Amino acid sequence: MAAEIRHERVQANGLEFHVNACGESERLALCLHGFPELGLSWDAQLPALAAAGYRAWAPDLRGYGGTTRPSDLADYGIEHLMDDVAGLIDASGAKETVLLAHDWGAMIAWQFAAERVRPLDRLVIVNGPPPGGAARQRPSIFSRASWRSFYVLPLQLPRLPERMLARNDYQALTAVFTGRMAGRPEKISPAHLDAFRAAAAEPGALTAMVNYYRALIRGGGMRRLAAAGFPKIETPTLLIWGDADPILTPDNLGDLDRWVTDATVRYLHGVGHWAQQEAPDEVNEILCAWLANEEVPGAGEPSPAERAH
Repeated sequence: MAAEIRHERVQANGLEFHVNACGESERLALCLHGFPELGLSWDAQLPALAAAGYRAWAPDLRGYGGTTRPSDLADYGIEHLMDDVAGLIDASGAKETVLLAHDWGAMIAWQFAAERVRPLDRLVIVNGPPPGGAARQRPSIFSRASWRSFYVLPLQLPRLPERMLARNDYQALTAVFTGRMAGRPEKISPAHLDAFRAAAAEPGALTAMVNYYRALIRGGGMRRLAAAGFPKIETPTLLIWGDADPILTPDNLGDLDRWVTDATVRYLHGVGHWAQQEAPDEVNEILCAWLANEEVPGAGEPSPAERAH
């Protein structure tokens, strides 16, 4: 019988985090969600991680859901987000930590691992390219990579992004889970969509969510990251990648060995950006095998680039 998911309140880095939790162990599996999700986007993985011997935590990140919502744009700088992860690890009292992350959570996790803010035993990334690779590639404004990330620019505007996301009962926000960003939109739980919509409707929530992007660009976070560099990650790393993601495409991993010493990559064919929600069974099978040092499903399968030839 799968372990039950609990709802806990955890004090860390001066904030109060709402945490979906499962299992009891001195080994922590800390799961970071992306935009515009919540910790519950990892609900399918938490019981599997608990069964694998971990205490699994999936917090709502700062500003999201039931977690404290700071009001200043500067409060969403990447340094504060990494401090949140450190605070959660410290609050857990765990002796070992596996950090799992998707989308925006992956940006935080990559930098956290590179800067060795806290010791990590393993790192798991779902559809999130290493920022070192992105920063060094410097694509032309006419390149496919630049056009795919063009959506970040309108989010820098004041107030307008919030109004657009909230129109027609948050249709634009929920459409990212059911439109072209998803390879298997029918797998996204309607209950999750309702929860994402309700959380975004809370006062100040949309501004907090968009402020991650504003702090990165307007707030100078990207410049600070580039100036700090991106040390090569030596933590054993698993990348699980939905190859139907139209924004974060598999070609983001073409230079992976420059940024990660020990990387295992597995592609999920026909799966979009929301991989752990679209393909929970496949993700859990890959994840648990890798954590147990067993043969990881998908070994030897061609990459999307190889299949295209």
